[in-house]
Amino acid sequence: MAVIHETTMVPTKVELLKAWLPTRTWYRGGDTPVLRRVGGFRLDDPDGEVGIEVVAVTDSSADEPITYQVPFAYRGAPLEGAEDALVGTSTHGVLGQRWLYDGTRDPVVVAQILALLSGAVRAQAQHESSTVDESVTVTVPDIAVPALGSEPVSAEDGSTRTDIMVGARVPGSTAIIRINRILRPGDASSESPGAGHVTAPWRLPDDTEVRGVFLTFAGHEEA
Repeated sequence: MAVIHETTMVPTKVELLKAWLPTRTWYRGGDTPVLRRVGGFRLDDPDGEVGIEVVAVTDSSADEPITYQVPFAYRGAPLEGAEDALVGTSTHGVLGQRWLYDGTRDPVVVAQILALLSGAVRAQAQHESSTVDESVTVTVPDIAVPALGSEPVSAEDGSTRTDIMVGARVPGSTAIIRINRILRPGDASSESPGAGHVTAPWRLPDDTEVRGVFLTFAGHEEA
């Protein structure tokens, strides 16, 4: 289980996101995001090397507030070949310099998302060590959830989501993890039949708690 340190990060995750979010295809806010952390959860790296946190932030720089999802990977050294996925670096008060990556391109993060979808692991609380987050619910898909192989992570950003491909890109053999970058309240009734999904809560600007689908999992789909 990951240990949550009560310390500082300079710059903070929110400060890094203010610079990074406007560079994304799915960002819809103003030139300078106005961000507030509103939810999320953690996953554990079995080897204890990579910190994994799914962060939900609401941006109020647009006409209407928009909530975004960013899966973070925290590493103690640069991830080779992942320069384009680097959100930024930060100094942790206990662990020293950290390299923070968009987790959709990090193989350790993707492997643990797959384990979460298969029911093999449980989501962990954001701010408490060794504590399962009971608010995060998982519906295991009807199809088998593969393990991530040795191939590099293949991910594509769209206007509202990021699709992570697992397996050979051949119809019928590719599994897709769909990360909903823009979070919307609602259940999973609109998801594809048989697809797996992860739902979790976040807070609206008035502090009302809502739930929605953070990610889904299905077999091959055409774009």
